[in-house]
Amino acid sequence: MEDDDDVPALSAETFAALQEFYAEQQKRQEILEKLESQQQLTENIIFEENWQLSQFWYNEKTVQSLVRVIDKSLQDNGKVALISCPTLFVPVKRQVGNRASVILLEYDRRFEVHGSDFIFYDYNAPLKLPSDLEHTFDLVVADPPFLSEECIEKTSETIKHLAKDKIIVCTGAIMKECVEKLLDLKQCEFQPQHRNNLANEFSCYANFDLDNVLR
Repeated sequence: MEDDDDVPALSAETFAALQEFYAEQQKRQEILEKLESQQQLTENIIFEENWQLSQFWYNEKTVQSLVRVIDKSLQDNGKVALISCPTLFVPVKRQVGNRASVILLEYDRRFEVHGSDFIFYDYNAPLKLPSDLEHTFDLVVADPPFLSEECIEKTSETIKHLAKDKIIVCTGAIMKECVEKLLDLKQCEFQPQHRNNLANEFSCYANFDLDNVLR
């Protein structure tokens, strides 16, 4: 029989981190159970921005503008994929109701609270997705998390894999050349804004006349 001294003990820091993990896990489960019990999404779930994941939430005006574009661009029984833009999910879901389906692809597992409408997505594995999603989305909206050529290149692989029609990409203005080259999108007059003012100028790109939809 082994001595108790041979059993590894958790450090105070590790124990605290473990407690935090379980608390966050419990919080997500409670929210998910509430949504399931109501059988609908009745509240927007906004977590704190995680700057380590390069998360910067849109302000309300930007959310409403993008929701309007998405709603007007979808036909009945349409499908929209939201890549790395989780704050759009609930507002879009509310707006389109039952006439279209909305899927969120996101690296942050906190958004698992959206149940079967959530797909874990890591841009480093751009095609590690359910096999039945290829070219099935009428509209793909993406906001690549990092302003780097590697990130936009890999996210573009995902976008081209999922999209069968319209594409919207929101990212830094410095990525203009990459976006145009990789996805053949055009820069829009509409400019996304964030809750916290960012140093980098942001732009919106699309393969259709997004500005006209907003007018």
